Amino acid sequence: MTQESASPTPAGVAPPVATPAVPRLFLTVTAVVAVVALVAGVMLWQKVSGMQEQLARQSADSGALAVEARALARQAQDVAREAAARVTVAETRLSEVALQRTQLEELMQSLSRSRDENLVVDMESAIRLAQQQAQLTGSAEPLLAALKTADQRIARAAQPRLAPLQRAIARDAERVRASTVIDLPALLVKLDDLTRMADDLPLLNGAPASQQTMVLRSGMPLADAPWWRRALYTTWDEIRGLVRVSRIEQPEAALLSPDQAFFVRENFKLRLLNVRLGLLARQGESSRAELAAAVQLVNRYFDPASRRTQSAAGLLQQVQSQIRTTELPRLEETLTALSTAAAGR
Repeated sequence: MTQESASPTPAGVAPPVATPAVPRLFLTVTAVVAVVALVAGVMLWQKVSGMQEQLARQSADSGALAVEARALARQAQDVAREAAARVTVAETRLSEVALQRTQLEELMQSLSRSRDENLVVDMESAIRLAQQQAQLTGSAEPLLAALKTADQRIARAAQPRLAPLQRAIARDAERVRASTVIDLPALLVKLDDLTRMADDLPLLNGAPASQQTMVLRSGMPLADAPWWRRALYTTWDEIRGLVRVSRIEQPEAALLSPDQAFFVRENFKLRLLNVRLGLLARQGESSRAELAAAVQLVNRYFDPASRRTQSAAGLLQQVQSQIRTTELPRLEETLTALSTAAAGR
């Protein structure tokens, strides 16, 4: 101790009181706690902000997922509707198939009840159809093919009551083989030739063809003669051509004008076209009538002394000779035997 501290305290003066150390520690701890609390609050605020941002992102993602889910739901609904429509169509088709199957089963049962009856009906239908095809095509092949098929089916059936039908088929087949058929392609070619010749056929009142080269009596060609002789012979030839005397058996042919001559040729072509159409349509009567009219036109209006007219008349005669008056035989005996077999079942 120093001397000053050792000196006595004056009388009547209180001694100073010493400040305790506990409050200072409390303040320090409080300040530290406050700082820690402040730091913790800041950190907590940052964490809450981060959680808010994360929640916002998750909310946005959830909204996007919800939109996508709604779109997928719509697609699923569309697919479901389409599948339902397909199922409906499939059920409709299945019902149609079932109906067709039922009808087919009924048909098979109907066929199985009477095989012989159906055999007769089928053969009759086939033979009638073959007759129609033969009339359309002008060929006997459909008839022969139908008769051959019917004979083979009867042989496979092995039914004694169908023996008369088999004999009738054999007789009709012989009649068909013995019949003649029109050669239609050859006739059409000849008709085409006649049509091409129509414009070159000379008429009865047509003027004779002028000479290409004139020769004098002396044997000298007219081109080598003097000019005055050429002029004289040319004038004489023109004067002689003004008047022509000829014999025409048909008076109306002499009165044809050039315009009427054109229509005569066109009428001749039209007759030939009608003959062609009649042959293609298997109408023999109309073909023969039109051909006779074409022959009459040639004999009445065209010059019979011309080689072209004679050639056309020869072709017309050939066509007339090839158009037969007889047609393909009808299978009446076979059809009668079929009717008898069907009635005797």
